[in-house]
Amino acid sequence: MIERAILNYYTKPGVMTSVGKKYNDLIKKLPTDVKKLTRIVQGLAIHQYVASPFYGVEILGERQSESHIRYAKQLLDAIFPINDAPLATMREPKDRLFGVCYHFAKLLVAFLRAKGIPSRMRYGFGDYFNPGFYEDHSLCEYWDAKEGRWVLVDPQFDSVWQRELNIAHDVFDVPRNRFLVAGDAWVKCRSGEADPGTFGIFQGNMRGLWFIARNIVKDVAALNKMEMLQWDAWTGMPRPNNKMQDKKKLKLFDQLATLTHEPGASFKELRKLHEDKDNHLDVPDRVFNAMRRHLEKI
Repeated sequence: MIERAILNYYTKPGVMTSVGKKYNDLIKKLPTDVKKLTRIVQGLAIHQYVASPFYGVEILGERQSESHIRYAKQLLDAIFPINDAPLATMREPKDRLFGVCYHFAKLLVAFLRAKGIPSRMRYGFGDYFNPGFYEDHSLCEYWDAKEGRWVLVDPQFDSVWQRELNIAHDVFDVPRNRFLVAGDAWVKCRSGEADPGTFGIFQGNMRGLWFIARNIVKDVAALNKMEMLQWDAWTGMPRPNNKMQDKKKLKLFDQLATLTHEPGASFKELRKLHEDKDNHLDVPDRVFNAMRRHLEKI
């Protein structure tokens, strides 16, 4: 049985998911039901890659920078100037914040924690975007007290996404063979069960074991309540197109992959490895924003 201390840890917001008193009071007035909270999040954000083809919305001017926001409070600070309607209002697509999967997951995790529901972000790969490939993705994992298990929810997938991609699986209980947390993807590739060349991101066709390793580092950080942008990078991650031949690094990622499969059972060890400065897994004061190609202060 999962320890209460672990559930308490994921109930409390971290620095990245803290929303401040004003927003916390607003969120507490929202429904507790996960499906209803997810739909509220879907009314606040829109994925920048499909804003035009799916919703007929163009990203103009300064609004192109919205997808680089990391902190939940700053996301809400950016949402209200666009449209100051109550949080539960389903905004028109043009009035939603432009982001990526990260922003949907970040908002849902922040809302759930504000409601006292244990939740965390998970980084990995979905096989439902691009047939034959596992695309870089992040979503929310929350503790279902009634069923006594962690459940994956994909808040990005509103009815439009589901229609456009012909999604047949339950987006409120994503099958773990459809979304692979990064560590599980690593194990499949290391065992020869899957081709690492099918894991990555369609933009720039960046794929390989090195990409999976980078997502493992982000997943470990998120399990330690440091939920970073999809394109953030720091020292603990291999560089793009790294051939991954360093035996010491391979051993570390093998270990991390095993531990992140069942984070509850490995909670203390994951915390220790994340804090070990020799591993460079912990998020530094500055990270490299790979989209903007420069360091940014956290």
